[in-house]
Amino acid sequence: RGAEHVRPWIEQAKAAYWCLIDPEHRVASLYGMANVPRAVWIDERRRIVRPPETAGSTDHFRNMDQKALTMSAADQAARDAGKAFYVNAVKEWVTTGRHGLDAPAAREKLPRITADIALALAHFRLGVWLRRHGAVEEGSRHLAEASRLHPESWNMWRQSADLEAVGRAAGPEFWARVQALGDKPYHKPPDLPGFPT
Repeated sequence: RGAEHVRPWIEQAKAAYWCLIDPEHRVASLYGMANVPRAVWIDERRRIVRPPETAGSTDHFRNMDQKALTMSAADQAARDAGKAFYVNAVKEWVTTGRHGLDAPAAREKLPRITADIALALAHFRLGVWLRRHGAVEEGSRHLAEASRLHPESWNMWRQSADLEAVGRAAGPEFWARVQALGDKPYHKPPDLPGFPT
């Protein structure tokens, strides 16, 4: 929906940092990001030292009361602990280099772009473009095909759902998709020793 749609939230947060608005998911496509929040650590030499990973989020939200949208104090504390741990790991990397990976290890952990994922990305970008230019039904078909080809991409699914109706991306269909994961994580924990799960 673009910058004007998200401006109120950015202003309410009084963001003192850059906020990337990327409706075509170009950054996500370039780095193989399939969910949010994600982080990729890039050093001063412009080298990836930690490939895309969950930026401190946990799956404790799955225990949320979906009607009241509240979490238990224990689940909220666990989520907060994950975020704090991750931020501290970033700070430690900046000051000491700890947690950074060498080039071969970082390359090994990069997400693999399969033929289906590449095709999904093409369908997604075409779908967004078509919708933006008035071909809503045709665009929606391409967005649905993108999600079918790359079901692990929560980014694509949420973008498509929100284009259909504001709030749909966090409604009953979202929760049904989350529950359908079973034991599979929604937020795979980052590979950091000691990260609280």
